[in-house]
Amino acid sequence: MEYQTIAAPAVAELEISRSRFLTRIERVETEAEARAVIAGAREQHPRARHHCSAFVLGAGQRTQRSNDDGEPSGTAGAPMLDALTSAGLSDVVAVVTRYFGGVLLGAGGLTRAYRAAVAEAVLGAERVTRAPRQRVAILAPYDVAAQLEAEARRRGWGIGGARYGEAVERDFAVAEREVEALKAVAAELSAGTARVTLGDARYVDLA
Repeated sequence: MEYQTIAAPAVAELEISRSRFLTRIERVETEAEARAVIAGAREQHPRARHHCSAFVLGAGQRTQRSNDDGEPSGTAGAPMLDALTSAGLSDVVAVVTRYFGGVLLGAGGLTRAYRAAVAEAVLGAERVTRAPRQRVAILAPYDVAAQLEAEARRRGWGIGGARYGEAVERDFAVAEREVEALKAVAAELSAGTARVTLGDARYVDLA
């Protein structure tokens, strides 16, 4: 299952009825990383009244958390989370720091403000697609390894690190459905002498 995340942190600032809403979204992979970003916002803006947050993790957006941080229940964290999920993002945390401007916005106003604050940051973020890829290590003579790398580039397969000795062991990353094709190409180019080792499957960023 492919999904999208952000390539780099993004920020946005909105002023609504004299309150300032400062948003930061960052890419994260664990709850601990997400909570560290939230803690960082508190340290950066110690005078702000609220640091509301939401984060989504994993393929299928399987982990979702939100926090109103003192705002009326359901008026901050939930709309922030909705802004992330409706944008189709995962592995991302959003923190909205609010400097209160003295004007009460009401439940509806807060909900719209916090959702808009995150949506604005999302709009300015560069996206990247992540997909599961099987790691495959292939040990082959130098000339065969060069041909295999060229074929991998032509087919859009991922090319990883290499280990050099009497032969070259090169890592490749391919979709599960393409593993057999990679093995067949290696066998054809090496006349059956290439040694193929399957590694683990993991999510990677697609170019």
